[in-house]
Amino acid sequence: MNIFSKLLNRGMQVYALVGESGTGKSFRAKLLAQKYGITALIDDGLLIQDDKILAGKSAKREKTYMGAVRAALFDDKEVRDQVARTLQKSKIKKILLLGTSEKMVEKIAVRLQLPPPEKIIKIEDIASREDIEKAIRSRQIEGKHVIPVPAIEVKKSYSHIFYNSIREILKGRKKTVAVAATGADSKMSEKSIVTPEFSKKGRIEISEAALSQMAMHCVSEYDADIRIKKLSIKTDSHGYRLIITIDVPFGKQLTGEIHNLQQYIIDNIERYTGILIEEVSIIIDKITITPKE
Repeated sequence: MNIFSKLLNRGMQVYALVGESGTGKSFRAKLLAQKYGITALIDDGLLIQDDKILAGKSAKREKTYMGAVRAALFDDKEVRDQVARTLQKSKIKKILLLGTSEKMVEKIAVRLQLPPPEKIIKIEDIASREDIEKAIRSRQIEGKHVIPVPAIEVKKSYSHIFYNSIREILKGRKKTVAVAATGADSKMSEKSIVTPEFSKKGRIEISEAALSQMAMHCVSEYDADIRIKKLSIKTDSHGYRLIITIDVPFGKQLTGEIHNLQQYIIDNIERYTGILIEEVSIIIDKITITPKE
């Protein structure tokens, strides 16, 4: 029986919180966890339970933005296996995955051998537009990131990026920032503010021209007989979408081959860049027949 089966058989429930980078997911994760009775989080490469980091490697310690994305997606097999083993041994019944898109949290679930999320909550559902914009400004202008664990826990491994800490009262559905909690139904939560190295250096992005070149190289590497006629790229908050128009030689098993080509492009671009490819649409314009000599 594999890890997935063990987790599934013992009834682990997986939730997800989705929102663009810097919109305040880590800040609000504890409040959401309290609402649904969730005891564990997966956030930016870390497995966190009851205010303690159990396993993983924080994306916040990476020196480049692309490195941070890879860490958040558990690209490193050694880290991925460590977190999966810890989950297997734990008694976690409910876990919350944080990510920038549904595809991202689904990919994290697969890589950690967890069941797919049964409930996906969007940041817009639990935060006002004003709060989201404030969080984005803090991220973009000041480079501040939040790790939803107490300062003492973060300082153990990430003291070089630690900046400050904040405390808040969790009481029902209301949140109040305070120094100490009062009342029998109140609970104190502390979060750590960090300034990662990649945040200080600025964000690294990939141009559409570079992405196009990578996609064309993938097609050529997969099958040199396939000819690209047109390639366009669309971007949104969830990732990149590629639309590729091709000519294919007569005799190809189209259904299986084209599906494999789509996955080949996605796997290679994500592996080497760390960016998320939301979709690759392939349009077959013409089936070419090579004349016999």
